[in-house]
Amino acid sequence: MGKQSKSGGCLGWLLAIVILALVVGAIVYAVKQKIDHANDNKPSPVPGPPGAIDKKYADALKIAMQFFDIQKSGKLVNNKISWRGDSGLKDGNEANLDLSKGMYDAGDHMKFGFPMAFTATVLSWAILEYGDQMAAVNQLEPAQQSLKWITDFLINAHPKDNVLYIQVGDPDLDHKCWERPENMKEKRALTQVNITVPGTEVAAETAAAMASASLVFKTSNSAYSSTLLKHAKQLFNFADKYPASYSENIPEVATYYNSTGYGDELLWAASWLYHATGDRSYLDYATGENGKQFASWGSPTWFSWDNKNAGTQVLLSRLSLFGAKGVSGNSGLRNYRSSAEGVMCGLLPKSPSATSSRTDGGLVWISEWNALQHPVASAFLAALYSDYMLTSQTAKITCGDHSFKPSDLRKFAKSQADYVLGKNPLKMSFLVGYGDKYPQYVHHRGASIPADATTGCTDGFKWLDSTEPNPNVAVGGLVGGPFLNETYIDSRNNSMQAEPTTYNSALIVGLLSSLVTTSSAVKSFT
Repeated sequence: MGKQSKSGGCLGWLLAIVILALVVGAIVYAVKQKIDHANDNKPSPVPGPPGAIDKKYADALKIAMQFFDIQKSGKLVNNKISWRGDSGLKDGNEANLDLSKGMYDAGDHMKFGFPMAFTATVLSWAILEYGDQMAAVNQLEPAQQSLKWITDFLINAHPKDNVLYIQVGDPDLDHKCWERPENMKEKRALTQVNITVPGTEVAAETAAAMASASLVFKTSNSAYSSTLLKHAKQLFNFADKYPASYSENIPEVATYYNSTGYGDELLWAASWLYHATGDRSYLDYATGENGKQFASWGSPTWFSWDNKNAGTQVLLSRLSLFGAKGVSGNSGLRNYRSSAEGVMCGLLPKSPSATSSRTDGGLVWISEWNALQHPVASAFLAALYSDYMLTSQTAKITCGDHSFKPSDLRKFAKSQADYVLGKNPLKMSFLVGYGDKYPQYVHHRGASIPADATTGCTDGFKWLDSTEPNPNVAVGGLVGGPFLNETYIDSRNNSMQAEPTTYNSALIVGLLSSLVTTSSAVKSFT
């Protein structure tokens, strides 16, 4: 009996200790959860001036910036590309215009005004948001010079209020040739939009390009900035007054850059004009009835040369996030911000509304043609929104029953950039010239033909069909990218995957500039 009683006492004490431990553990867990919840609602610190440089992204940015030099037409100034020379010097002559500048679209020698203007708008946006970070790695001046090379062309392409030259070259004729741009002798046809044959989307995109660029040059070259803004206003009025799709009015452009609608470009241009002028009528235009009609509020879309809605949603979100003067109570702005957050929720992998359109390696994948445009564009927007949140002390966004911090958006942006730079199943960089392994057979005429070769229109096709790697490296070109199964066919004839585009370069420059270091976002562009 005595032994049994002693044993029962020990068991009682043991049970009491276990219960006490469970109670203490529950209290500790509850306190920790409360602290974690409080931290979730606590904004992250606002970054200061540009901090430590991330060498990987800095090196990639310096490489990416070089592709603009490769794509330049006209009489080159301080040419840094050994295998490039003057070209397109007579472009525009038949209309008594100097359209020699601008940039070739991709691996061909066409100047397509619609994507070229988009290139300028995105590059302007990148400079306005991340100019300090570009400057930290000596890339601000090259970015500004490349931008001006395009806007010089756009100014000359707009000789009258309601006339805009939107294309130099005949794509059918151009694509029957394989030659260096320096050797071109074919007729360079000109295409324009005007009152008789209007084209709203290309006129509005050009207005956006000029308005955003006017902000870039406002301090350094005020006269040039004023000229750009004058053209932007005229082009917006033309685009708005004569609403019509350029790809319907000029069917031949639809083969290459078919527009799916012009409403998004009108909103995009109005938003940039508001930032450039402070004129409330432009904001009212974007947030009022036109916003209801064209903005796709609540329906996330992919940012691209064709669809600007996601870009406009992020751009206008900065007004409400930073408490811009005189915009409180604007329901349209609230719709833009909630739509922008819907876009972000679609990108974050752990969000309930995350897109399932991804490769197994985590790359957002929307299209076989030029697959990298959408993930790079999306990552650029995510980086912007993350920085807006940090600077405005916005702790989180809510996606269904989940919440996400600015760091989650930045992590997504980095994941897409890292995939492009080689963190993928192929262990290959899709940015030409970066890393040890990158495409060798880029679909690019100038890169594929030796600089000392003399070719006519057709005899250069031997270089297209050559089994040797390109003799010249198209440094900084962002090729089309992988298929959904994460394969890549490194072939010069594979334009679907192997052709770099100038507008892709603007997007990757924007993304890499956002990741080079961290700094607080500018609250106003003026």
